[in-house]
Amino acid sequence: MRAHGIEVSAKTVGRLLHAMDFSLKTNRKNIESGFKRKRGDRARRNRQFLAIAAKCRKFETADLPIISVDGKKRELIGNFKNGGRTWRRNGREVNDHDFPSDAQGVALPYGVYDVRRNAGMVMVGTSRETPEFAVEAIEYWWRSYGKKHYPEARELLILADAGGANSARCRVFKCDLQQRLCNKHGLRVTVCHYPPGASKWNPIEHRLFSAVSKNWQGVPLETHEVALNYICTTKTKTGLTVSAKLNSKVYEKGQQATNEEMELLNIRAHRTLPEWNYTIKPYAQKQLRKM
Repeated sequence: MRAHGIEVSAKTVGRLLHAMDFSLKTNRKNIESGFKRKRGDRARRNRQFLAIAAKCRKFETADLPIISVDGKKRELIGNFKNGGRTWRRNGREVNDHDFPSDAQGVALPYGVYDVRRNAGMVMVGTSRETPEFAVEAIEYWWRSYGKKHYPEARELLILADAGGANSARCRVFKCDLQQRLCNKHGLRVTVCHYPPGASKWNPIEHRLFSAVSKNWQGVPLETHEVALNYICTTKTKTGLTVSAKLNSKVYEKGQQATNEEMELLNIRAHRTLPEWNYTIKPYAQKQLRKM
């Protein structure tokens, strides 16, 4: 326009663009990448979403519990900046760098969200997020809340991501579910994993963790007690309630399940996408006596 001798302000350009149906847009994550572009992957992902929906309907009809599980982002404990804003007369001063060496410790929240009751339980670890830690959180939820609200239930549906401590390929996770949940409590546990890259559809992400993040935004997590308090006081207009528990146990990484332990699993893979769907049953009393 300048080459043609026309002078125009930025506001005028903006007004003209608006008249032509232009507006400010952000980038949109819609292009499937990596493993998602492989032939047939989109169809498999869709089949898994349909399978999860059908399984949830079946458990709801039978009045059985459905939980969504996942680990939240690792948080440094100390006077560190936490994203977001709070109402204050003056901005709070925090450390200028997030050096782990300046932290009092870490917080590793692992959540269990009761889909049917809109209630969450977050176990905050202080060492490492391992399969053992994940199963311990699930077992604690069942022992403290699940049995109380579903006294007649002998089956449990777990919705989980395909990676992390509750990975679909993790042998330790399956073995610990067998020993600590199925055998100990006599539960038949069905696990459905969301496909890789689809974790944002896991209910716990947008129904529990997002609410916790909003509740403690802009607040430095100076101590574990502060983190637990903000988790427990998280509420939403839809009636979400949350409880929290600190777990100071030290968990070691690198644990493995032997082939012998895997052979003892009382597990049945489903016909539909068996790598993502399976059911683990408790041992019969005769089997327990032999062990």
